[in-house]
Amino acid sequence: MASLAVLLKNRGHRITGSDENIYPPMSDLLAENGIEVFTPYHRDNLKPHPDFVVLGNVLSRGNPEVEYALESHLHYLSMAELLKNEFIRGNKSVVITGTHGKTTTTSLAAHVFHQCGKPTGFMVGGVPENFGTSSKDVEKGGYFIVEGDEYDTSFFDKRSKFFHYLPDLLVINNIEFDHADIFSSIDDIKRSFSLMLRQMPGNGLILVNGDDDIAVEVAKTGFSPYITFGTGEDCDAVIRSQQPLVGELGMKFNLLFEEKESSWKIPLLGEFNIRNATAAILLALNQGISPGAIQSALSGFKNVKRRLQQLTRTNEIRVFDDFAHHPTAIEGTIAAIRNAWPQARIHAIFEARSNTAVRRYHQNKMARAFSQADTVTFYKLHREQNIPPEERLDVKQLISELGARDIFAQQLESHDSIVEYCVNTAKPSDIVVVMSNGAFGGIQYRIAEEMDKKC
Repeated sequence: MASLAVLLKNRGHRITGSDENIYPPMSDLLAENGIEVFTPYHRDNLKPHPDFVVLGNVLSRGNPEVEYALESHLHYLSMAELLKNEFIRGNKSVVITGTHGKTTTTSLAAHVFHQCGKPTGFMVGGVPENFGTSSKDVEKGGYFIVEGDEYDTSFFDKRSKFFHYLPDLLVINNIEFDHADIFSSIDDIKRSFSLMLRQMPGNGLILVNGDDDIAVEVAKTGFSPYITFGTGEDCDAVIRSQQPLVGELGMKFNLLFEEKESSWKIPLLGEFNIRNATAAILLALNQGISPGAIQSALSGFKNVKRRLQQLTRTNEIRVFDDFAHHPTAIEGTIAAIRNAWPQARIHAIFEARSNTAVRRYHQNKMARAFSQADTVTFYKLHREQNIPPEERLDVKQLISELGARDIFAQQLESHDSIVEYCVNTAKPSDIVVVMSNGAFGGIQYRIAEEMDKKC
């Protein structure tokens, strides 16, 4: 919603909005663009009546502004619908989907296309540091690259947001069970992807993670050709020879595609980021961009805020901030750090906040997700009082399972106690990684500041 607000502001519209508990980086983005945010929600925020009311999918019946918009017959629509009609239609639509990696892959693709001279607009659910903003407009006929979220569109449209994005080129990074508040099973999620694929033209292209059986199964339900990529030798594009860069923050790898093997470097850590970069590479190659131009663009990529972002100014004790909340993402984040710094002590700090993470859906996967950390600190579950005890993630059980793996684990109930623990525990060459899909009280910044002082 913040990204769309900036796009509309830059077209000359007057934009206001309402929200609560808004936090960086999006709160900073709105302030930098002079977009006023009202708190709390109130009927008077819609007076005088605006020309359009864009209702985000967090809003539901009973919200005072939703009720006023309905009573007053205001012209309301969803974010996805407005994005489709005003920014996507008339352009070549590039949609990046999947349970993990959407934000980074979208940012990579937008950066590569832009740097290589393609007219490119984008909208992403984060802030790519190369652009300093989460969205960019483009004149009709260019490329519009958008993060395709499988979450529902609005309280009045329960289809996934990506259903509206008219993809010509589509990436499916992976498909796992998530968003337990709106999907009852993995089959529900697969069905949602398949509905989107029905709208793709026959001359479109799907790039799909060939190591993910569910993603490939879904790609086959479409009417467009598809290319598989991954580490499996049966993929159309095979990722080989992954290694951390020596003396640099990054990875190198080879890619075997169309009987040619090429070498690549990215300033990002982890196998999951190699997969993200591979999707961006294949998109660019498909659109006629040369390998040399792609590599030059990749070398200048500056990552996305809150995606394995180093917050400390010094490297003696590193503090990373990451958006991971699903066990696969948690495991990938910690593995990326472990691979880059094999001898470091890793302190994982985790807030279970998403509707899926706070429940037992992934209880049996969580201990493994943290298994490459040396210590693990859990914060209290987000809004746990709203979840029946028998449905909650059992943190005590997790602590016991990690203890059986000789990993020190604990639960601390306050932000101050977590910061204090990190300050007292971390030593030179240690790494602290803070993982949450919310603000987490800003503790990641507090920890980083204390570590810089300590060093």
